[in-house]
Amino acid sequence: MKNLFEKIDIHRILKYALFMLLSLILQNMVLSHIRPLGVCPMILPAAAVAVGMFEGGTWGPIFGLIMGILADMAFVEHTVFFTLLLPILAFVSAFVSQFFINRRFFAFMGVTLIALFVTAMLQMLKTLAGDVWSGYMLSTVILQTLWSLPLSAAAYFPPAKWIK
Repeated sequence: MKNLFEKIDIHRILKYALFMLLSLILQNMVLSHIRPLGVCPMILPAAAVAVGMFEGGTWGPIFGLIMGILADMAFVEHTVFFTLLLPILAFVSAFVSQFFINRRFFAFMGVTLIALFVTAMLQMLKTLAGDVWSGYMLSTVILQTLWSLPLSAAAYFPPAKWIK
């Protein structure tokens, strides 16, 4: 048991907890009110991808799970959407960065672009399940992905700086 606590770096966990808290505050209190062309930018998938890339397949999904639970509590329209999605995004980004890509900024932006697109598509499919098909749904997916990408670039730098 003592060995387990020696392996856990409490300073790093506190840094990631602060990163998670700031990401959630930015998403819920700032970005949810900025809606150009009716779309809300998302930075939570980028935060999950960043932690997954730099912390690996164990701590990344744990971070994504905790952030997903808190995000689902903040978003009224979602029940378990982010709780399921963010750990999966963190794990996939950890796997891809472990075996296929490097952990540089442009690789992060590529993985984040895919994660943002998947998030927007799943949100569209969830809306489509309870509503009628509209061509505007695809334009909303594209606009949300493109609007979220520049803001997601900031999620790369804290985990990249904290890695040893």
